[in-house]
Amino acid sequence: MRVTTGTKNRTRQAIVDAAIELLAGNPACSLGEIAAAAQVGRTTLHRYFAERADLMAAVADEGGERLTRAARLAELDRGTGAEALLRLCREYFDLGSLLSLVFSEQTGDCWDAQEEPGVEAVVRRGHADGSIDPVLPADWVVSLMWSQLYAAWSYLGERPGASRHYVLDLLTRTVANAVRGPGAI
Repeated sequence: MRVTTGTKNRTRQAIVDAAIELLAGNPACSLGEIAAAAQVGRTTLHRYFAERADLMAAVADEGGERLTRAARLAELDRGTGAEALLRLCREYFDLGSLLSLVFSEQTGDCWDAQEEPGVEAVVRRGHADGSIDPVLPADWVVSLMWSQLYAAWSYLGERPGASRHYVLDLLTRTVANAVRGPGAI
């Protein structure tokens, strides 16, 4: 029985992962294309997700789980606010395909429940510890972070020769310099 459950979970995850990758690059891709990328038949895909909306809800749920995991890995309670923000940028950078769906708004209202309130608290901590310019409102810094993540993913996608390491360095340098507090080095 466990083998069946494990197989079912792996098949479902393969479909969700394929949807994330394909939809990020082509929002109009068909369910048939997603099934092919997941290496399952279209009938199998429909057994797991009867409608496209069901698949998109699963993608949104997966997104919420990955965002939560990234925030946990970034250890937002450790170090200065700016250090925590940069760690979060590094973790979110690896979620490029998934978060591209957020920006394209393909998952609808599902993302609203996935907002990460801890980011604004990190920025406020940065204001208090002097690592983030207190003149910059927290919601501005959060928007800046997202816009720079989007710019990094776009840059990486448009320049096939660019290494992930190089683009991640550009991202963190840009965010660090943009939010630096007046007394920070």
